[in-house]
Amino acid sequence: MTPPAHAGTPTSSQDVTPAHRVGGEIEYERFLDCVHCGLCTASCPTYLETGDENNSPRGRIYLMRSVVDGRIELSPRVQEHLDLCLDCRACETACPSGVQYGRLIEPFRADQKRQAAREGRPQNTDWFHRFVLYGVFPFRNRMRWALWPARIAQTLKLDKLAEATGLVRLLPQRLQRMQRLLPTLVPGGAELPEFLPAIGPRRARVALLTGCVADAVFRHQHWATARVLQQNGCDVVVPRSQACCGAIHYHSGADQPALDLARQNLKALPPDDVDAVIVNVAGCGSMLKDYGHVARELAPADAALHSALDRFAGKVRDISEFLSGLGLTPPPGELKLRAVYHDACHLVHAQKIREQPRDLLGQIPGLTLLPIREPEVCCGAAGSYNLTEPDMSDRLAERKIQNVLEVSPDVIISPNVGCSMQLQATLRQHGRVIPVVHPMELLDLSYRRQTPNWTH
Repeated sequence: MTPPAHAGTPTSSQDVTPAHRVGGEIEYERFLDCVHCGLCTASCPTYLETGDENNSPRGRIYLMRSVVDGRIELSPRVQEHLDLCLDCRACETACPSGVQYGRLIEPFRADQKRQAAREGRPQNTDWFHRFVLYGVFPFRNRMRWALWPARIAQTLKLDKLAEATGLVRLLPQRLQRMQRLLPTLVPGGAELPEFLPAIGPRRARVALLTGCVADAVFRHQHWATARVLQQNGCDVVVPRSQACCGAIHYHSGADQPALDLARQNLKALPPDDVDAVIVNVAGCGSMLKDYGHVARELAPADAALHSALDRFAGKVRDISEFLSGLGLTPPPGELKLRAVYHDACHLVHAQKIREQPRDLLGQIPGLTLLPIREPEVCCGAAGSYNLTEPDMSDRLAERKIQNVLEVSPDVIISPNVGCSMQLQATLRQHGRVIPVVHPMELLDLSYRRQTPNWTH
């Protein structure tokens, strides 16, 4: 393979020790695991869209390693190629050498923020990060209050009036994006109680993570998840003191808040008290399963924390992973629907969960799962990526929706809230009304023998 063209310039700081360069504390052998075979390129969304080797996984690994080696500077151009990465980790699924790409790009990005702070040029201090990404999103109650104007606007159709008259264009660009991505806000119901008893013989005791954005916008999915767990003989505990998983902070380089949230969830969801910590959001589940890795990166000297978070991560299960292992109680109600199951990247690639949700859905009488082209290519949501990299995000969303529309489904099934919002927003752009629901919503309907009555 010919190495990718250097997107930076030769460094002028050859005397800087590797440990003090950005990425210098990453275990160097992880870079060497990549043999540059190129099998990852066909799975990388940004390479598929641009054809630029610097926007491929092996190209980005080469760039990061070159920065660590002191051969190139972390110039704005290099930064642009790294920022364009969705961290979807499809390359990990494709890689025959077992390259841990997530354990390269994530700590590298975090180290960029630390280095900038050390040099007196802190990043992520703009209004969006301070007041929205860090100040509202991680707090479910703040999110609910912040969404009240949107609920009123949707009820009175003022949102559609604002779009039709162009008033929405008076908002800052990122708020315009947020308004566009906001789904139809349906009543989520009351807050889940702290304990819901098993129905029938008790088979397990589990804790349910409700998170932040998911609880504020998609609480109805939590209720569906809890009812499905009850139907499968699970006592469900929902601790009030739990918090955001920390992915919002960690993936944007806010180290200390991410670590603080990990500690809070460790205390709120003690793994020794339950058989599993259940997560129904792919991105959150991936973050929780990485808590041990995150602790080693952000608090390398705290061995006790590493051990505790490793134990915690060992108990984390995606809801489909858990039910598949437990053995699903057969759902009785028929749902005559033609459905597309959307593979969320942080479920299929980061957590390696591909067949379990399909197997569960396949047990619903009458439900038909339709195959689509490129099922494992990212939809472009990727956490806050659709706010920070809107052009690439929109290109990938359009690619995904075109593949979905080819098979004309009655419903789209998504196991991740970010993907759900991205897919719904793109469908609205096409003037198409196709419900996007969580797998547990369908199982819940089948257990309750109810027909769909979706307004979202």
